[in-house]
Amino acid sequence: MALIMHAERRNRNVYKTLIVAEYVGVEVKICDNFKIGVSNKSPEFLNMNPLGQFPVLETPDGPLFESNAIARYVARRSSLFGSSPIEYGQIEQWIDFSSYSIDANLRRLILLRVGDCPYNKYVEKFLIAEVKRGLCVLNTYLESHTNFLVGDSVTLADIITTCNLQLGFQLLMPKSFTSEYPHVETYFWNMINQPNFSKIIGEFKQLDATLAFPSQKKPEC
Repeated sequence: MALIMHAERRNRNVYKTLIVAEYVGVEVKICDNFKIGVSNKSPEFLNMNPLGQFPVLETPDGPLFESNAIARYVARRSSLFGSSPIEYGQIEQWIDFSSYSIDANLRRLILLRVGDCPYNKYVEKFLIAEVKRGLCVLNTYLESHTNFLVGDSVTLADIITTCNLQLGFQLLMPKSFTSEYPHVETYFWNMINQPNFSKIIGEFKQLDATLAFPSQKKPEC
């Protein structure tokens, strides 16, 4: 049985697994005609993930959900997990860091900006500070680890961290913002232009200006 991804293809959480698959030579097929709000509400999908969230990977051993877990499954027993126990630990360290300190805060901030959550200036200020703190930590680390997060080649940490950063570069952080973190910028563009990344993501363009609110008047809480 082939590995089948239940999700829309153009999604950073799907990219994680598809990029991994390119590195390890595993075929992952995107299911046909997946529709958000329809396919993920079907009884068949909910049987694989009762939360109704995607992506879900259908495997010969059963379904998997949560994008990082799916990427780990496809990358198992490969060099993407490093060459030693300490490298394995460092890879997991950066996966957790980029997921919780960067991606989670970016997602919450974007939800505020597009109006999916009630606007609260104090929450916005806190989230911006947390994003900046995460980027500052990453920038400092990359100052002396210029090419890859762990070791001398691409690992799962680079794949997941780059996909997590992509959300910000695409929807929230223009050049005027990211230029404060030059080592993060260099790292991101180096990764996004790797052949196995660009094959999956395609041509990528950073947004020109900060994401605007849907209304000029921001409701106060």
